[in-house]
Amino acid sequence: MRIAQRRTKIVATMGPATESEAAIDSLIKAGVDVVRLNFSHGTVEEHRARAEKIRRIGLENDRHLAILADLQGPKIRLRKFKQGSVDLAIGDSFCLDTECADGEGNIKQVGVTYAKLPQDVKNNDILVLDDGRIVLKVEAVEGSRINCTVQVGGELSDNKGINLKGGGLTAEVLTDKDKADIKTAALIDADYVAVSFPRNAADMKQARMLLDAEGSTAGLVAKIERADALDNLDEIISVSEALMIARGDLGVEIGDAKLPAVQKEIIRKARIQNCVTITATQMMESMRENPIPTRAEVFDVANAVLDGTDAVMLSAETATGAYPSETVRAMSDICLNAELQSSAIKSRHRLDDIFEHVDEAIAMATMYTANHLEVRAIAALTESGSTALWMSRISSAIPIYALSRHESTNRKVNLYRGVFPVYFPTIHTNHAEANQEAVELMRRRGAVEEGDLVIITKGDLMGTGGGTNAMKIVEVGNMPDFVA
Repeated sequence: MRIAQRRTKIVATMGPATESEAAIDSLIKAGVDVVRLNFSHGTVEEHRARAEKIRRIGLENDRHLAILADLQGPKIRLRKFKQGSVDLAIGDSFCLDTECADGEGNIKQVGVTYAKLPQDVKNNDILVLDDGRIVLKVEAVEGSRINCTVQVGGELSDNKGINLKGGGLTAEVLTDKDKADIKTAALIDADYVAVSFPRNAADMKQARMLLDAEGSTAGLVAKIERADALDNLDEIISVSEALMIARGDLGVEIGDAKLPAVQKEIIRKARIQNCVTITATQMMESMRENPIPTRAEVFDVANAVLDGTDAVMLSAETATGAYPSETVRAMSDICLNAELQSSAIKSRHRLDDIFEHVDEAIAMATMYTANHLEVRAIAALTESGSTALWMSRISSAIPIYALSRHESTNRKVNLYRGVFPVYFPTIHTNHAEANQEAVELMRRRGAVEEGDLVIITKGDLMGTGGGTNAMKIVEVGNMPDFVA
């Protein structure tokens, strides 16, 4: 009996709950595909040690785990209160003052870490604090002071975040810390680097320039968490390898009620432009303290799968939660069941497009053929992983095996929906031998059996990136030696 393979990938955040080798091994066995390192915390040496440990334990489990380095970005926060917190009531006057010292906040005012905030706001703007738990309306700006009225009250404590509803804050996207952390990401050979709070393509291009300077080929992930980014979504997609739908800050800026439609639109646009998507934030939040998810969380994860996301992400659930591996297993089960729906395995995507590249056309022809023939698996012999990426944009129940001799490619493709990396070290001038070895490798892994149809894609000049120009349909166990 064949075991169904989950096509939607799972990103899990490493933290105190998953620091040990045993915990990492448990996460991998539960089904993690990508490990997120939160660069808001940790030293260079700690990140290097974590990356080494993750990759070593991954390979011990025959898994090519990708590492996502997530930059902190410009955190706009309150300073500290004298008593640690205050209770604000609706209608109270409250002031945010950039010159109020740390630890001097009180019931009337508190300091702010971002000196330019008074220049970025105006009368009647809405400031949302602590992920929407506190809402302030700006009444007047006087020098360093932003005088507000409390619209939604409650307890407000030290260091809480600040968002401007509708967007418009001008803080630089890449802080000095981020620039130093990009060097660390290159040092540990991160497969992806996530940029926090980008507003436009220029922000992503700056990150790419800094990565290039360090010799890194990491894929860039744009975290869509500002209202401004939605206005520039197409240009951001065009310079990014992946998008992360960071629903926390984004929901604060545009309103949570708008998030479902925005999520669907981001995934749709990204798929059109061959960009990968990660859906994130509070997907299994209750499992930080409980061994099973709520039904609302089950529906949230399943709907993201049906929207077409490549990956779903866990943050605090695996970083600090009580049930990290159980959370991954529960998420995996939800994804597997959602993938049984017809909308997740059928697609008319790009049927009417004109393709710019030969290898892109081969990828599309392969998926059309696979979806209309009893094909068991696809074997894409690849250098860069591009052919596998293009294939993965088409919804299908047929697994795509990316066969590459490059470990960096194997790790990177592990984020693509429906793509499974396989180390394939051989480069042949004899195409028949390459076909035989590829199919035999897949048979040993249990991916195919005698009599199964397999589609193989490769280039005439194997070992050359971007050279895929051939598609062949073969039958396992019936491959003459002369078949190229």
